[in-house]
Amino acid sequence: MTQAGRYDAIVVGVGGMGSAALYHLAKRGKRVLGIERFGIAHDLGSSHGVTRIIRMAYYEAPAYVPLLRRSYELWRELETSAAEQILHITGGIDAGLPDSRLFQGALQSCIEHDLEHEILTSDQLSQRFPGFRLPQDVQAIYQADAGFLMPERCIELHVAGALEHGAALHTEEQVRDIVETANGVRVTTDQGRYEADTAVICAGAWTGKLLP
Repeated sequence: MTQAGRYDAIVVGVGGMGSAALYHLAKRGKRVLGIERFGIAHDLGSSHGVTRIIRMAYYEAPAYVPLLRRSYELWRELETSAAEQILHITGGIDAGLPDSRLFQGALQSCIEHDLEHEILTSDQLSQRFPGFRLPQDVQAIYQADAGFLMPERCIELHVAGALEHGAALHTEEQVRDIVETANGVRVTTDQGRYEADTAVICAGAWTGKLLP
């Protein structure tokens, strides 16, 4: 078993979340290592596929909106640095019964954060977007700033940017153990042992096997 030098941070899992963490840590000048048990942009995680929706008004809670605003800024910054479009604004729809959690939650996010939106009846929705035929008692919230991202390309661009900023990357390497030490953390894999001030766990479905 080999041991490399010490890092400021080790990112475990380099998918949608991990690749972004790796990129931004490296961009801030941190000595960072990313460890991915598969390849980059593989088809075994939650970031697999051609597109993923993005929108400002999360129905789960209005508290997400400031995070979403910042994420839009960061996606545009990544596009600029990579000279490639990955965020596509198309407009988006949240539809449901007017008293449903989804409808009310999205509406509350729009109202609290002054987000551009329109409330459409089922007839108005089908007239504007003929592909939709919803029950008469259903309403829709149209958000002009919603759209989609290209998730696998996002991962690839984040990783490429991280490497440009000096990050280290190990793929096809499986983390076996993460232990807190007096000086930070020790990460043991099937190929080596590494130490860092901190670890960023972005292991998705495998997180439960790494943390108690």
